[in-house]
Amino acid sequence: MTAAASTLVIACGAIAREVIAVTRANRWSHVDVTCLPAELHNRPEKIPAAVQDKIRKYRADYDQVFVAYADCGTGGLLDKVLREEGVERIAGAHCYEFYAGSAAFADMAEQELGTFYLTDFLLRHFDRLVIRGLGIDRHPQLLQEYFGHYRKLVYLAQAPQPDAYAQAQAAADRLGLVCEIKVTGYGELASSLAQAQTAFSPPPLAGHTQVIQWQN
Repeated sequence: MTAAASTLVIACGAIAREVIAVTRANRWSHVDVTCLPAELHNRPEKIPAAVQDKIRKYRADYDQVFVAYADCGTGGLLDKVLREEGVERIAGAHCYEFYAGSAAFADMAEQELGTFYLTDFLLRHFDRLVIRGLGIDRHPQLLQEYFGHYRKLVYLAQAPQPDAYAQAQAAADRLGLVCEIKVTGYGELASSLAQAQTAFSPPPLAGHTQVIQWQN
């Protein structure tokens, strides 16, 4: 941990790579990042307590703590914890919204409610989190149960690798969905991080963001 750092970002492991990319691109050497396991998304009721534990563990070492989570299926329970702790988070219901932008995501959802979304992280871990994670590899009949009402897969690309589009098409084919690709970049994640740390920002210095327990 860097004693001189003024801001700690507590991030979901599913967006860790993107959070670190933003901090490094801006040369925010005063920002440290600690991450919680991405697998918590399978048990969203555990997210608020896990975030609160991180806040209380590290708060005394920083001028500011910011949470790089959206609501993420907690049904407002994360916001309740953050109000108690006096900590802000990224606006929105989930990472799809802040990557695409709130208005753009609302338009996509209105056009087709039956849409399954992938980010760079979910695409990289599609087999582990979707196919194996949902048990489809062991029980193929679950594919229809989970995805029978979906019509489209939308890959929201942050920094896609050369083979990412082919992987997205393969994922859509696996689920029996039409594939659509939208390059979002970091969307509102970048602006939210910038806004959160502005009040505490020293002049940019050469250096690197320290990563505390990045679990990806």
